[in-house]
Amino acid sequence: MKKRLLILEDGTVFEGEAFGSERASQGEVVFTTGMTGYQETLTDPSFYGQIVTFTYPLIGNYGINSDDFEAIAPVIRGVVVRELTKIPSNFRCEITLDEYLKNQDIPGIEGIDTRKLTRIIRSKGAVRAMLTAADEEVNVEEIVRQLNETPYLKNHVKEVSPKMPFPSPGRGKRVVLMDFGMKKGILRELNNRHCDVLVVPYNTPAEKILSFRPEGILLSNGPGNPADVTEGIETIKQLIGKVPMFGICLGHQLIALACGAKSYKLPFGHRGANHPVKNLQTGIVEITSQNHGYVIDENSLEGTDLEITHVSLNDGTIEGLKHKKYPVFSVQFHPEASPGPEDSNYLFDEFIKLMEQAGEEKQHA
Repeated sequence: MKKRLLILEDGTVFEGEAFGSERASQGEVVFTTGMTGYQETLTDPSFYGQIVTFTYPLIGNYGINSDDFEAIAPVIRGVVVRELTKIPSNFRCEITLDEYLKNQDIPGIEGIDTRKLTRIIRSKGAVRAMLTAADEEVNVEEIVRQLNETPYLKNHVKEVSPKMPFPSPGRGKRVVLMDFGMKKGILRELNNRHCDVLVVPYNTPAEKILSFRPEGILLSNGPGNPADVTEGIETIKQLIGKVPMFGICLGHQLIALACGAKSYKLPFGHRGANHPVKNLQTGIVEITSQNHGYVIDENSLEGTDLEITHVSLNDGTIEGLKHKKYPVFSVQFHPEASPGPEDSNYLFDEFIKLMEQAGEEKQHA
């Protein structure tokens, strides 16, 4: 195996073995704590521009199959694992993880101390890094200088949202899904409930969305800073109160910003399939799947029409909101899981009920 380096912006260097693509790659290093579901993780558009570190030590043991993708193509910049399985064993396996990353031109590194890397990220926050071949021509000081001079990416959503609308037909409720970097699992859950879904780009105007006569609007997950998505925020402002609305992850943050709240960046984010969240309305603790680097500032909710419905039991941050006047609610986590536990899957049923109630009220008006 060829040697490869992972060089961090603070000058820390990890040496390991290369797999996947042979090219060099630069991105923001983050870690995820899920024990399974690496295929869904690698194809989640919310990881746009990032080098993903898996804290679980053995990755690739069941290979890659045709069913578990969350997007057509991955948008990550690299993969970091403690140990890569060379010979996967699963009846659904079609190719190895190494082969898949080679096909997608994404580099990986294995054999490094992922515990040490995770501790660095936890203490310093997500850091910029480069994956490059370990050869005599590598100038570590020059790469560190380059990393520190590289600005953080902006306007992530523009890179992962579709350019044109597309339908996902059903015989049930008519839903417009604003795609800010949607995971396929969200669309699957709507289709499982027979929704007639039209997926639209992130910058679709409110008038255009209302012209489709939706019975509900779902705002998807997506990457990056919610404050960068100014077009989406303005559209949501115009839609609130007109149609029932459900926001997931970035969609949750955009609803909050549209209502006057503010967001801030977490030191190292919430990424994994084992995050405990308390539902304040029921008192029940749900284990959730999460992937986000920003959260809503609780203090900024004062003076808005939003109230907190869910909180993280790890750090107390906001995990769910609902509007006091209109049929609008949102969660920071992923009720569709993909990967992860399905404790919160019922939220899609709540969305259906909200649309049904709105329809009944409209008939009686």
